[in-house]
Amino acid sequence: MATTAAAGSGTVTRNLRWSLAGTTALVTGGTRGIGYAVVEELAELGAAVHTCSRNEAELNQRLQEWSAKGFTVTGSVCDASSRPQREHLLQQVSSAFNGKLNILINNIGTNIRKSTTDYTAEEYSMLMATNLESCYHLCQLAHPLLKASGAGCIVFISSVAGLAHIGSGSVYGAAKGAVNQLAKNLACEWAKDNIRVNSVAPWTPMRRPGEANEVSSMVAFLCLPAASYVTGQTISVDGGFTVNGFP
Repeated sequence: MATTAAAGSGTVTRNLRWSLAGTTALVTGGTRGIGYAVVEELAELGAAVHTCSRNEAELNQRLQEWSAKGFTVTGSVCDASSRPQREHLLQQVSSAFNGKLNILINNIGTNIRKSTTDYTAEEYSMLMATNLESCYHLCQLAHPLLKASGAGCIVFISSVAGLAHIGSGSVYGAAKGAVNQLAKNLACEWAKDNIRVNSVAPWTPMRRPGEANEVSSMVAFLCLPAASYVTGQTISVDGGFTVNGFP
């Protein structure tokens, strides 16, 4: 009987390491692409998820779909590139999750593909504000909620453009490189608050079916208790691109 009980206890422990039951998550830009796949992945693992989108009709449609699947997902209309709207979003999240948040997925981003000499000052400011400043500010706003949860986790959706030149634009690459460094800084600074911080850098040039799920599975892993010793990392999900270059 003692052997059986011990074996059963081990199984329960393993199951808990691979579950997000009872946790809460905020995923920005969760109605399409990688963000959509991340919302579904976290919800399937048991997390209560809040997401946001600028498109109210699209958001409502996704919420209906997730409800039909039995997922616990709520949402807000929010342009995450707007500072006042980010502040309002976190107020909503705090209210919905009783002042605690386990997971923050900084997913929003945008790009304008041009040569360096062709960028205007306005385009530079917009790209930096959307790809870097929004993530930085959301982390600031979410910090007290993540700390209050007792086990916080931040994942940035970056890009291999922050690690290597891929012809995608120097401003985008600079912003994503800064995001990768931000993950390292926050991982060290906020370790005392039991908050882990990592960055996932996708490379999906061929738009293969299922590519978003390949990224979302890595994001979900980094949020699990099983990854509790992984922090400050930038993990490429790129089919080997960053070690092999263009085929």
